[in-house]
Amino acid sequence: MTDWLVVIGLTLVAGMAMPAGALLAGVERVRPKWLDQELRHGIIAFGGGALLSAVALVLVPEGIAKVDALASASCFIVGGLAFMWLDIALYRNKTPASQMAAMLSDFVPESIALGAAFAAGGHSGLLLACLMALQNLPEGFNACRELRASTHYGVRRIAKGFTLMALLGPLFGLLGFGWLAAYPEAVAAVMLFAAGGICYSVFQDIAPQAKLERKWAPPMGAVLGFVLGMVGHQLTMG
Repeated sequence: MTDWLVVIGLTLVAGMAMPAGALLAGVERVRPKWLDQELRHGIIAFGGGALLSAVALVLVPEGIAKVDALASASCFIVGGLAFMWLDIALYRNKTPASQMAAMLSDFVPESIALGAAFAAGGHSGLLLACLMALQNLPEGFNACRELRASTHYGVRRIAKGFTLMALLGPLFGLLGFGWLAAYPEAVAAVMLFAAGGICYSVFQDIAPQAKLERKWAPPMGAVLGFVLGMVGHQLTMG
């Protein structure tokens, strides 16, 4: 099988974890009530930890390896400012979707990186795709709950939307494979821009929602989410 078909397949499978997470968010409440609350907040924290792992172990290390310190800092800060502007715009339009934006800001650059890795003859594409899928599942769960709370959309409609968004994976994967692989600085800039946006989103929206009064277990979800990324990174580097 040619590499470009592998890129399409892996990015599509990773992307389909987003609607799968949305459907999981539609599962009826877990009993008892305290377990339902802690489980949902734990999944929110897990998604935040997975996003932080993507920033710390994939996006930033890959990005700073290709561009100088000034360019790295500039791209990161511009990404944070862009997501702050997006957050303000969504709030003013009464359509909060910050977690969906964070999910896409993670998925798109990693799809580009996966395509570029295959074009460069790398062997880490399969593990990166698995890591992307495991990140997208809790992120799809969290983004679906956010949209359900702020709009009239049902789970199935949101899942259909996320399915269409999953098609961005093959699109940007092929972009990285066929064109951007020849411009590593451009790939690095995209990664650092996304990392800045994710960092803003985690501390503005995701981390505050993960907290429960007098409950200490949900934050462990963030630890487990980061460990997921750490193990995936170590396997990839191996």
